[in-house]
Amino acid sequence: MIASGAVTRPLRVATIITRLEGGAGVLALRGAQALDPDRFQVTIIAGSSSRLLPEARAAGLAVIVEPSLQHPIGPGNDLLALRRLRSLAVPGRFDVVHTHTAKAGALGRLAARRAGVPRIVHTYHGFPFHEFQSAGRRGAYVAIERRLGRITDVALCVGTGVAVEAVRRGLIAPERIRTIGVAVDGPAGPGAGLPARDPVARERARRALGLPPDATVVGAVGRLTYQKAPEDFLAALARLGRPEVTGVWVGDGELARRIRRLTAARPSPRVVLAGERADVTALLPAFDVFALSSRYEGLPTVVVEAMMCGLPVVATAVNAVADVVVPGVTGLLVPPQRPDQLAGAIGYLLDSPAAAARMAATARARLGDRFGVPALAEALAAAYLGGPAVTVPQPALTPPGT
Repeated sequence: MIASGAVTRPLRVATIITRLEGGAGVLALRGAQALDPDRFQVTIIAGSSSRLLPEARAAGLAVIVEPSLQHPIGPGNDLLALRRLRSLAVPGRFDVVHTHTAKAGALGRLAARRAGVPRIVHTYHGFPFHEFQSAGRRGAYVAIERRLGRITDVALCVGTGVAVEAVRRGLIAPERIRTIGVAVDGPAGPGAGLPARDPVARERARRALGLPPDATVVGAVGRLTYQKAPEDFLAALARLGRPEVTGVWVGDGELARRIRRLTAARPSPRVVLAGERADVTALLPAFDVFALSSRYEGLPTVVVEAMMCGLPVVATAVNAVADVVVPGVTGLLVPPQRPDQLAGAIGYLLDSPAAAARMAATARARLGDRFGVPALAEALAAAYLGGPAVTVPQPALTPPGT
């Protein structure tokens, strides 16, 4: 609350994100929903409409769609978006501007600075630079982020790996970096936000995906983009050499047409492209193994959700994924862009059900309530109010009970 004489009002927060979708959109929305409305009044400003915007409105959040805020780099649109965001952040309208993702992070922070917004917060879900870019492009992105870091009061890094990279690259002063986690609905189980991986949930999920009850299913969830490397997922399934395995990819994106062509050209094993779905967590119990093939990431929400549902996980060893996927303990890690090793790890989990079940059980036990919505709300409140660092507790080095 902000007090002015005898008048007390909520802190006014603008949450700016390029697209309210994917893991970043879910985290931004769940954080906004979790805040006490008597203390924080949140307005979501997004560059495009998505299935999450009606959910935001239904939760009582103010929503503004600014079409000029687009993901691709375009000088005309970007200048227009900067002017529009500057006009939305007129002096006195917001006490805090909180940006998410690279494009909204750059334009939103500049607009907030020019408008004189008292506090600027940015969430690093990952980074716009990565090892698969040219050195020149990567260097340019790092330089831009360093300049933006000078006008950022607090950087919230989703996962330890992301926070470490921010420190290592000198993106922002270390004392202004906070480590947070993703926010999931709750532990799997009766009455909780996530379905348990039991026979009933499994049968229901497979029926929703049009899969036979006895299929062996390797699943992935994510946008069909360069970042997520869906072509490596397909290549790994092909290298398995197991026609009885069915692959499932839940998600849509700009590579959808290309991935459909690739699946058509490789009729075995069968691959189901389920498209964008609003019931992702309800579909997870359909999988026997969850696979993440990304080239780069922050800390994907869906990996945590898969673990909390009791799925064995194999993922690429990128950024903050190792926060939760501890090799041989809570899952398996492979290098990015190595579908041969991804295939080998998937095959191991399928052939070693006892080891897979042990890793899945250890992962679920270690997660506990580390990634609950209340922890995110506490971290956001501290960032907005200028409180001390609120970090996500790291897992114990030994399994629970030892």
